[in-house]
Amino acid sequence: MSNWIAGAVPVAAYLLGSLSGSLLLGRLRGVDIRTQGSGNAGGTNALRTQGWRFALGVVAIDVGKGALAAWLARLVEPQPGPWTYAAILAAIAGHVWPVFHGFRGGKGAATLVGGLAVAWPLALVPVLATWLVSLVLTGYVGLSTILASLALAVFSALPPLDAARFAFGLVVAGLIVHTHRENLRRLRAGTESRFERVRLFHRAGRSP
Repeated sequence: MSNWIAGAVPVAAYLLGSLSGSLLLGRLRGVDIRTQGSGNAGGTNALRTQGWRFALGVVAIDVGKGALAAWLARLVEPQPGPWTYAAILAAIAGHVWPVFHGFRGGKGAATLVGGLAVAWPLALVPVLATWLVSLVLTGYVGLSTILASLALAVFSALPPLDAARFAFGLVVAGLIVHTHRENLRRLRAGTESRFERVRLFHRAGRSP
């Protein structure tokens, strides 16, 4: 495999990542969700501002481009390794800083899930489990996503240790925390929005 071919994969992955689901679908609807709600071009803000059908399309695109980026890397690296994880990171970077949309995109979680589904599906178990448990207990999507990324970092450190996976887990966790820094700020201020309908104890407490 030529180095230039392998090196082209992250570039292609970044360009794929730059195809933002919410902004592409928003153009068809004549809206830019970056001007609405939290101002984020991701699935959560799409759900809050445009409804579940629109949000479902957004998530499908954003997960799909992460999966496609990982699949492209697997064509030149059959067993997931440095190039595969670099491609997933590049796709996430494209989603967060999309070249086609003024470098203002989403937060990268859905694209990460798509990449993991192809490159490291076992990691989805702790990631999704952590996200779901946290969401049910707290109702905070941003906090749940941060905790899920930290669970990925911990999982990547478990033996047998793979250096590429470990580095990937650490970088992803740092990136997800960075993209959710406003969520953390709002949590500290007590102004972060909750999805009350999914909070198990909140619902139980209101039961007669």
